[in-house]
Amino acid sequence: MTPDLYLFDDRLARRWAPFTLTRPAGELLFGASTLRERSERVLGLTCVGHLSRTALIGFDEPGAPPAIGLADLPTDRPIVVLSSRVVLNAQGIDLPTDRSARLMVGGRPAGWVLPAGAPALSELWLRDPSGAPAEMHPVELAGSFLEHPWSIVSRNDDRLIADGHDLGWTESSPEGIHRIGEGIVSLADGAAIEPGVHIDVRDGPVRLEAGARVEGPARLTGPLWVGPDSTVLGGSVGQASIGRRCLVRGELTHAVLLGYVNKAHDGHMGHVLLGRWVNLGAFTTNSDLKNNYKSVRVWTPDGDVDTGEIKVGAFLGDHVKTGIGTLLNTGTVVGAGSNVFGGEMPPSAVPPFSWGAGVALGEHRLEDFLATARRVMARRDQTLTPGVEQLLRNAWHRTAHRRRGE
Repeated sequence: MTPDLYLFDDRLARRWAPFTLTRPAGELLFGASTLRERSERVLGLTCVGHLSRTALIGFDEPGAPPAIGLADLPTDRPIVVLSSRVVLNAQGIDLPTDRSARLMVGGRPAGWVLPAGAPALSELWLRDPSGAPAEMHPVELAGSFLEHPWSIVSRNDDRLIADGHDLGWTESSPEGIHRIGEGIVSLADGAAIEPGVHIDVRDGPVRLEAGARVEGPARLTGPLWVGPDSTVLGGSVGQASIGRRCLVRGELTHAVLLGYVNKAHDGHMGHVLLGRWVNLGAFTTNSDLKNNYKSVRVWTPDGDVDTGEIKVGAFLGDHVKTGIGTLLNTGTVVGAGSNVFGGEMPPSAVPPFSWGAGVALGEHRLEDFLATARRVMARRDQTLTPGVEQLLRNAWHRTAHRRRGE
């Protein structure tokens, strides 16, 4: 019997602010697919659920498996439970299904194979797999772990190049483009690039998925992946993963956009990770380099962390909005559901569901936020599902103490 796949967020993944407040880590984009999609593809299994914080139970975003509780795991069939932070290399894997096994990546515990009737997993094991009993048969998988949200950005170029090879992207030779370099320009069915667009593929491929298009004048720099039905409206765009149904204009570099992001105006965004349904006002611009060229510190739920990197931009959670002319400092973290505007630079750590200009941040009223989210999603023919709405309501209440400065 083919086992079902479940992804779990360990203690570290559950602290990946601002993203895992509103979605499982497995639904974050990395390279040309989400972490969940890559695990499914490499293992040849279908993920049917995410195991994360209790507050995420009920997550039911279309196209993604639901977030479930540990008690919902089946015991009458074999299952594979894998860390959401694992990035598997393309390979043929034959997992045992008739006995319990401990999955290892780089010598570190990464999950389990459990046959029908196996003892239940412990919540403590999910939070820290190294605490699980070690007597299970070990199975080593080729791959690596992502340690922080900024790792997704810093490692994305290499991931895109590897994905191009693993997914078999082939040359499409679109007419009328101006190409620099010998790399691949690949278009899926229904994708289009207008004549006159400049494409630099010296350092990696450029790939457009079905329904994606690029309007001129524009310069594309590989490695670049433009997801289904997304549109580049012009500007300098490259070294990025652009998720489903995004609008992009201006300067975008070293960026990962999870999907449904509206950056339809000029402005620089560099070394950024943007959640779903982010809307950037015209000329929203971020810094990704300190004037002293020192490594960037980033706020996390466990305190400020030195990233060890000198190029770190901004991290915007789901449903964040910025007003025209918004400036974001190096390493800024903007919590989900926030609306920052007024032309003043907000603090480097904006609590979820904040509202206001500069440091004068108030609270984004819950019903007003939800009404706006429904309107925004309807413009893309999407609906706010009951599960996600309840999740957002819970997140608003659970983060009230941060908005009060407690």
